Amino acid sequence: MKKKGNEFFDDVYDVVRLIPKGRATSYGAIAAYLGSRRNARMVGWAMGSSYEKHGIPAHRVVNSQGILSAKMQFPTPTTMQERLESEGIVVKNEKIQNWKDCFWDPEKELS
Repeated sequence: MKKKGNEFFDDVYDVVRLIPKGRATSYGAIAAYLGSRRNARMVGWAMGSSYEKHGIPAHRVVNSQGILSAKMQFPTPTTMQERLESEGIVVKNEKIQNWKDCFWDPEKELS
């Protein structure tokens, strides 16, 4: 059974907290791991209320192509990129350049 509302959001945050430094994942990968493969947008909604919460590395969640689609949710438009780069992730033109290398797939990593 799919989880709804705050319980789903809490599950999203639990997964995001597990993303290691220097790695990133996508909204869709989190949704798939949580058994809601078609709910990447709902993961995005959960993330939308997390960008200023302590302990949730929201900067590590990007779209399926590695694009920093949520950069405007951070304190400045460059905060997301700066945080990723401080962890060794290469970002150019608002896109992770080494996406295949740094992509963290929770279905594989947490199985």
